[in-house]
Amino acid sequence: MPTATDFKDYYAILGVSKTATPEEIKRAYRKFARKYHPDLNPGDKDAEAKFKDLNEANEVLSEPEKRQKYDQFGQHWNQASQGGSPPPGRGSTVSTEDFEQYGDFDSFINDLLGGMRGRSQSRTHTHQTAPGGFDDFGDGFRSQAPAPDTEAAIALTFSEAFHGVQKRLLLGAVALNGNRQNGTAPQDDETINVRIPAGAKPGSRIRIKGKGRPSVFSQQRGDLYLTIEVLPHPFFRFEGDDLVCDIPLRPDEAVLGAEISVPAPDGSVTVKVPKGVRSGQSLRLRGKGWTLPKGGRGDLFAKLQIVTPKDLSPIEQEYYEKIQANTSFNPRAQLEEIKL
Repeated sequence: MPTATDFKDYYAILGVSKTATPEEIKRAYRKFARKYHPDLNPGDKDAEAKFKDLNEANEVLSEPEKRQKYDQFGQHWNQASQGGSPPPGRGSTVSTEDFEQYGDFDSFINDLLGGMRGRSQSRTHTHQTAPGGFDDFGDGFRSQAPAPDTEAAIALTFSEAFHGVQKRLLLGAVALNGNRQNGTAPQDDETINVRIPAGAKPGSRIRIKGKGRPSVFSQQRGDLYLTIEVLPHPFFRFEGDDLVCDIPLRPDEAVLGAEISVPAPDGSVTVKVPKGVRSGQSLRLRGKGWTLPKGGRGDLFAKLQIVTPKDLSPIEQEYYEKIQANTSFNPRAQLEEIKL
C-alpha cells in the first residue's frame, strides 16, 4: 500500500491548479514534455525522472475517470481503479454501511460517477515511439521539435526595393547574421537566388520554404524568413505607408503660385503650386508613389518648405523693402490676444 511519502502531487508536477481545465493540463504537459524530453537532455537522469513523472501525471489528469478518482482518493486512487476497498477517512462521504451494499469497489465508483467509466474508456491515450524518432503522446501531439525557421535581414537600396531585384545569398552568412542557434545552420556553402518583388517596404518579410536550419530530430529543413531593410535615400522617405519628399519654394512662388518640377521614383513630374500655400503643406501626386505589391502605384506626397534667400541682389533688396513698406498682411495678428 502506498505511503504518504509515495504520494505524487500531479497538479504540482504539471504546474497547474486543481481547477485547471483539460486544455490547461494539455498545454502544461506539452510545455514541460518538450523541456525534459530525454532526446533533448541526453544523460540527464533528473530530466528523465521529471519526464516520467510528467507522463504519469498527464495520464491520470487527462482522463476524466482517473482524475475523478485521484481528486477523491489521492494516493489511493489506483487502488480504487483496481477494485480495492477505499481507505478509511479519505475524501468519501459515504459511510461503511452505505458502501457494503455494493459487491465491489467498481460498482461503487460506477454508481458514484454515473457511468462515466463507460464513456471515458472509449478514449485512448498513447505514448509510443513512432517512425522518425519522435514520441506520440496522443491528441495529435508529438514531441518532435518542429523544423527550426531562420530569421535574417536583407538590406536593399530604394531603387532595388522599388523596382524589385534578384539577390544571391550565401545561406551560411545568412544564418550568422540571423538567429543561428545550437551551432546548426544551413549548409555553409549553399547559395540561393532570391527574387525580391517590386514594392518591398521596410519590415516586410519574404518566406523561402525549406531553406532554414535543419531539425535536430529529422534533419528536415525549416523556412527562411527575410526581413526587408531599405537603406536611407537622400530625397525620398517613408512616413507610414506613404512615400514623401520635401520640395523647397521661394517666397514669391508660395505667394503667387507657380509650376515646378518634382522628382518622382521613375522621373520628374510637373506640378502646379496654388497661390498662398504655406510651409509644411503637402501636395498629393496620385499614382506617382511606391510600387504596390498587387500592381499599380501609390501616391507621392510633396511637402512644401518655403525657403528665404540669404544673399539678395540690389534689385531684390529694393523690391523686398517696398513690399515690407506697403504690405497690410500681419501673420501675427491673432497672437495679440494670447494671454496666460
